Amino acid sequence: MPPSLRLRTARAADLPALLALEQTFPGDRMSARQFRHHLASPRARWRVAEADGRLLGYALVLLRRGSDRARLYSIAVDPAARGQGLGRRLLAAAEKDAVRAGCTAMTLEVRQDNPTANALYQSAGYRRLAALPAYYEDGAPGWRYIK
Repeated sequence: MPPSLRLRTARAADLPALLALEQTFPGDRMSARQFRHHLASPRARWRVAEADGRLLGYALVLLRRGSDRARLYSIAVDPAARGQGLGRRLLAAAEKDAVRAGCTAMTLEVRQDNPTANALYQSAGYRRLAALPAYYEDGAPGWRYIK
């Protein structure tokens, strides 16, 4: 990790960099409109990882009114920054944000064919809650996890 790495809340000016990070996903990408909506939402909690003025990753947690469960909606790490623990740091920050918002659990969905992400969530204490057949736009199945 670069020594200048810091985690902060996302802001509207981050939109172009967030969209660029989103392109690392093979499909099921958020649109600019969705990003703008979540950036403005009081029910969204954002963490971005920034080093030397460049966004290296983000985590987006959504809160539901009347629920003590948060949902990790999306997490992405720049391919050049992978394998250095950044995903784990973003996940931990997202969990702390959810706890600060009064949540006692967090759920997430992940592709079954993403062994790196599945290993991260399991090592962070998440357990599989349900299989999600044909969950993704390309028909790939997913898992729902909870912690």
